[in-house]
Amino acid sequence: MSRMDLLSDALSAIMNAVMVGKSEVVIPRSKLIGAVLNEMQKAGYIGMFEIIDDGRGGKIKVQLVGRINRCGAIKPRFSFKKNELDQWVRHYLPARGMGVLIVSTSQGIMSHQEAMEKGLGGILLAYVY
Repeated sequence: MSRMDLLSDALSAIMNAVMVGKSEVVIPRSKLIGAVLNEMQKAGYIGMFEIIDDGRGGKIKVQLVGRINRCGAIKPRFSFKKNELDQWVRHYLPARGMGVLIVSTSQGIMSHQEAMEKGLGGILLAYVY
């Protein structure tokens, strides 16, 4: 793995595991990945995930529940104002009410719905549907 963009590598590993029908996948650990996984779990796309301490950076074991059709990191990480979020939703997600954009805001990492409700702008991180 390239290790240039941990989030991108992690989401690629999840996507690859989903495509071959695995029930779990182990990915590198970082605070950002943990926060993105948390949002994916809240939206019901993944099951439980646990942090494994390997004495180095650590890893995260993620249970796949077979709900992901596609997921990935958004690169470059575009920033958006609160009134521009709708156009990004249309760009990255297949249909209204399907999927989640995961965004970083001044109040932390959250789904695009939560950012819209709170009227926040921020930076696009990832999508999953």
